Amino acid sequence: MSNENRKWSTADIPDQSDRTVVVTGANTGLGYHTAAALAFRGARVVLAVRNLEKGNAALSRIVAAKPGADITLTQLDLSSLASVRRAADELRSAYPRIDLLINNAGVMWTPKEVTADGFELQFGTNHLGHFAFTGLLLDHLLPVRGSRVVTVSSLGHRMRAAIHFDDLQWERNYSRIGAYGQSKLANLLFTYELQRRLSAASAHTVAVAAHPGGSATELARNVPRVLRPLNALAPLLFQSAEAGALPTLRAATDPTVQGGQYYGPDGLGEQRGHPKLVQSSAQSHDPDLQRRLWSVSEELTGVKFPV
Repeated sequence: MSNENRKWSTADIPDQSDRTVVVTGANTGLGYHTAAALAFRGARVVLAVRNLEKGNAALSRIVAAKPGADITLTQLDLSSLASVRRAADELRSAYPRIDLLINNAGVMWTPKEVTADGFELQFGTNHLGHFAFTGLLLDHLLPVRGSRVVTVSSLGHRMRAAIHFDDLQWERNYSRIGAYGQSKLANLLFTYELQRRLSAASAHTVAVAAHPGGSATELARNVPRVLRPLNALAPLLFQSAEAGALPTLRAATDPTVQGGQYYGPDGLGEQRGHPKLVQSSAQSHDPDLQRRLWSVSEELTGVKFPV
């Protein structure tokens, strides 16, 4: 049976022993289930989380399920470039080699708010924070054969999505859905441009993206009031966070994955199901948009990549 015709699951995750994995936003939801599955397969997993209390609770849950699991905690607030730099410095000191970086953390549909550095919260957290974090860690992945950067995007990259270069921080006319769409489109533009640069450098590392479909997670806490009655239908409409983590896990571990690919659920509208190779929007594949966003992101974060 071909790889694309069978139903991929956590049973297909290869042995992860001796691999060092960093997962952002790993204390709950998709990130927790991603980190747990990798730890269960033997990986050394770093939970990079904003809230250390929740992070410790997640660590305890994983160790209770798999005594002896190699799990550590690093504080990372992606909405603060100072925190991003501190976390990256800590990880660089502790781990000379990193096999896998999973950019999972995110916020969705938040009221208008800015980060510590003055960026619109969704763009600053979902894109710029991860852009900077990846750039600061990348030289610890580059020498590692089979290393990957996996960035979690969303079906939201198609919803009212554009990169508003004339108003990146939504200072004039804020739309929580539009701002989320911009941030998730940015995740894909970043992945594809990073892969182009990695390929040009003949690097051992590849960049891959994934999306969870419709998943019941804490992200929905900022759903506009008019839509909140739909929360009661979430179990019918959406899959579990554990199922939603599968595309990320496949992008992170499937030996057949290639740089620049995008994984999501195989069901109707990519809302739920088992992970398969999917396609992102035409806009996300625009090389001029990719390069322009990259340049602006370097300027805003002050982070230059080693590729």
